[in-house]
Amino acid sequence: MVKNIHQYWVYMLTNVHGNVLYTGVTNNLERRMQKHRSGLISGFTSKYKCSKLVYFEEFNKIEEAIAREKQLKNWKREWKNVLVISMNPEWKDLSLDWDI
Repeated sequence: MVKNIHQYWVYMLTNVHGNVLYTGVTNNLERRMQKHRSGLISGFTSKYKCSKLVYFEEFNKIEEAIAREKQLKNWKREWKNVLVISMNPEWKDLSLDWDI
């Protein structure tokens, strides 16, 4: 993944069962995924064992990324499912081949 000075990501995680969906924002998606996988981020993702990256979007402005995160958090689950499927029809872990 190529890094620019101003890169931000809105991302969605699920667990191995796919029965929960978490939406977050970060300026370093690889580092954030490493923290999620190691359980270093307490709260929803550690409680429900969300460590499978199924969707992400990239932004150059943090304000746009935060606005998108808030928008997605207000979406119905079925709308989020359609969005994930548009990028990742098999719900694979998009970060599996990353060196993290």
